[in-house]
Amino acid sequence: MATASSVTTDLTTCPICLEVFNNPKSLPCLHAFCLKCLEGYFKDKCLGDEVPCPMCRKEFQIPADGLAGLQHHFFVQRLIDARNASSKSTDEEACEVCLEMNEGSSKEIKKATICCIDCRQKLCERCSRPHRKWAGGAHQLKPLGAELEQELIQLRGSYCDKHKDEQVKLYCYECDENICVLCFAVKHRQHETAEIQEVAKTLARRIDSHNQLLLSKVHNIRKMSKEKEKKRNEFLKQANKVESEIKVTEKQLHEIVHNQAVEQLDEVEMIKAEDAKNAEAVEESYQLALVAMESFHTYSRELLDKGRPSDVTRAASELLKRATELLDNDVTSVQYWPSHVTFTPADVTQVKRSNMIGKVAAGTRYFT
Repeated sequence: MATASSVTTDLTTCPICLEVFNNPKSLPCLHAFCLKCLEGYFKDKCLGDEVPCPMCRKEFQIPADGLAGLQHHFFVQRLIDARNASSKSTDEEACEVCLEMNEGSSKEIKKATICCIDCRQKLCERCSRPHRKWAGGAHQLKPLGAELEQELIQLRGSYCDKHKDEQVKLYCYECDENICVLCFAVKHRQHETAEIQEVAKTLARRIDSHNQLLLSKVHNIRKMSKEKEKKRNEFLKQANKVESEIKVTEKQLHEIVHNQAVEQLDEVEMIKAEDAKNAEAVEESYQLALVAMESFHTYSRELLDKGRPSDVTRAASELLKRATELLDNDVTSVQYWPSHVTFTPADVTQVKRSNMIGKVAAGTRYFT
């Protein structure tokens, strides 16, 4: 069973470069990739082209402003920030005010030891003193450390995209987005809205319900994959038996029928090769469906377990849409039906007949 750390590592690793995401972009199927990796993968494509996801092959259209126009994967970015914060040493932090005052020079720049939550600045002891005495009231100051870094990352994702100093409080059903109170007053007053906390509970239940249905489908596909393998082995056993019969007949006819034996063996190999292609195509359909559904399960479970309500509401619409697509894709209708191959030996006493070795025949065999 995957541990929490291994799941987080998987979700923060680009499937193309196998490194931690750099500027993660989200495709409509919810798979994430580095922007540069996508640009390299689709370097021969044009704006507006329909292209397949590198993982599940679900097609999407390259935006008019290029791959950079794809939605930034905020939840994955937050996981990356949290992962980086847990391993980062505060010894590397420099006072932001000192840096600004010295125009980036390392001269007289002190180490940051305190963070002002109100200003979202990392400060040294000297530069933090004015924040304790503002006329409007002292700011909230906290010592720097990994726990504070995690807290700041949590806060970062809670702010409105349009009003950077305002936290999102509401979810607009009509626009399908998280909004702050200023957004509501300016643009969404006539829209149906609700508090993010309540909306997230409802959407989380729907996502979890779809997730359970997908898990059931994963079980069925795995079962069918095993049944396919069993049928394939039975077919190979029969095909190998036919090969043995052909070789026995060949020995009876010696050199006279050698060329015919080779021809018939080649026919069997062709049938086996064609059947192998059929089996591989069926297995590929199963595996693609499993990749898509298990990726959805991993991502949605991580989102529900670790994401904030705003993360859930931000991703819910695409999650539910993707879950519906996966549920509607009836991959279980794709089944493996091997050819039924037999061999009818020739009457070796009639050596003067043109066909002295027999004939290989193939047909579809239906299993019950």
